[in-house]
Amino acid sequence: MIGTIVYQLTRNLTEEQIRTAGFDQYFVDHTAGVYPTAASGFPWSAASMAVKGDVIADLTEDLAAEQKARVTYDNILRFTDDPDVRDPIKFLRQREINHYQRFGEALRLATDRLDSRNYYAFNPSFDKGFKK
Repeated sequence: MIGTIVYQLTRNLTEEQIRTAGFDQYFVDHTAGVYPTAASGFPWSAASMAVKGDVIADLTEDLAAEQKARVTYDNILRFTDDPDVRDPIKFLRQREINHYQRFGEALRLATDRLDSRNYYAFNPSFDKGFKK
């Protein structure tokens, strides 16, 4: 959705508008195509998704990802007053909040079902025979 918004906002820029907005270096590499990057210019890749196969680690990572996305949407909202941009961003922001709440519930349920004396020491789905 963000890529579509960016495309809609940039597809009809003139050469002068591209230069004035500081969009010229991006334009040289990608024209007005959507190339997903962080604001720092670091390109998105699947390497940014951390998965360990451990329910506690993975749900904690999911919680952090939802919060990071929410902060990004908060920052976008600080920079625009265009309702055609704000409305979908507000929807996406609320979606991140809902996901964060659901992942939090899942983490609570998972930790309730694990042996609380050991759940930081080993992964019960792999280490069934582990004895300390």
